[in-house]
Amino acid sequence: MFVLFTRGISKSIPLEFLHLSVEPSFSYWERTAFVDHCDVIIIGSGIVGLSAALHLKKQQPDLKVTVLERGFLPSGASTKNAGFACFGSLSEQLLYLKRSSEEEVLRLVDYKWRGLQRLRENLGDKNIDYLQYGGYELFMEHEQDMAQESLDHLTYFNNLLKQVIGHTDIYAVADAKIAEFGFNKVHRMIYNPYEGQIHTGKMMRTLLGKVYDQGILVLNQCNVEAIEHENGYVRLKTSNGDLKASKVILATNAFAAQLFTNLDVVPGRGQVLVTKPIPGLKVKGTFHFDEGYYYFRNIDGRVLFGGGRNIDFRKEQTWDFGHTEQVKDQLIAYLNEVILPRQNVEVDYWWSGIMGFGEDINPIIKEVQPNVFCAVRCNGMGVAMGSLVGEEVAKLALSNS
Repeated sequence: MFVLFTRGISKSIPLEFLHLSVEPSFSYWERTAFVDHCDVIIIGSGIVGLSAALHLKKQQPDLKVTVLERGFLPSGASTKNAGFACFGSLSEQLLYLKRSSEEEVLRLVDYKWRGLQRLRENLGDKNIDYLQYGGYELFMEHEQDMAQESLDHLTYFNNLLKQVIGHTDIYAVADAKIAEFGFNKVHRMIYNPYEGQIHTGKMMRTLLGKVYDQGILVLNQCNVEAIEHENGYVRLKTSNGDLKASKVILATNAFAAQLFTNLDVVPGRGQVLVTKPIPGLKVKGTFHFDEGYYYFRNIDGRVLFGGGRNIDFRKEQTWDFGHTEQVKDQLIAYLNEVILPRQNVEVDYWWSGIMGFGEDINPIIKEVQPNVFCAVRCNGMGVAMGSLVGEEVAKLALSNS
């Protein structure tokens, strides 16, 4: 029995009645317009999930496609990232080369470069506030050896990446701009003119607008708790009741392992701040340092600055949003000592996003169960990779008929 207390009066209610009263109950209208069988259900309304939905409808306009999102807004990193339209700093390329092969480095840069062009082509530069101010990599005073090793490979990578980018001036020494930007404790700086920045909130609004125009249904605050197979269909048990589809695409990136524990996807939390407006701000472009673990840029006369998960990888391998004092203190210290020295600027916003990482630097795009496909693990490069990753998983799902 369940006891209900109201106005000082207790009433006993049978538990079976209580259970029935809270079961999801869909009306005829809801079932026929929203809930009944879909051709494809996509889990996750970030850049990958929405790109997959659009490609499905482009290839087969009559498909009934529904997108499920556990949050009020996309819950991973699509609206919580730094808005970098980049394909990798010089030191990152060197690190990839040490871990893999020249062919693999070139293939990955090609993938990210084509992904960025596809994003711009699909959405339009104006709609996403794309600005090609270029990207910079900073090397601190204690990183002289790392800086020299990167510079020693500058010509090599320019020649290698010309095959993809089409130019040989991809990376160039930019030490003269250190003083121009007002940085402190920076030893060397390398410039890449082919990188830019976007407004990822506007990116997602534009994507959602295109999705709605195609008649694709997006249901928010619907958490998928289990995926089952029944009579040739895939049944999704969700926080709002059961749904079924012919095919399912999992596009939840860092959260994929919550449904499929065997997937090699590890969450990585990125903590981010945005300052209050700064009169006469000199910073303009996208910037990386410490092997890309720290990143900052200008936005609306402010500085966005994030990173620091390398301070304690294990603590930042979490699905929980939030902050740690250790990372916040380090971000503030770098902000006041390196990026905007002696200005003591105030912070206006703090947030965090959850990215998906793995030992393999390639995304996972495959069939994980019969008629269940995944497109996850963008390794912090979702803006660059997301459009193509979404298209690839859509093609894979359509080819498995």
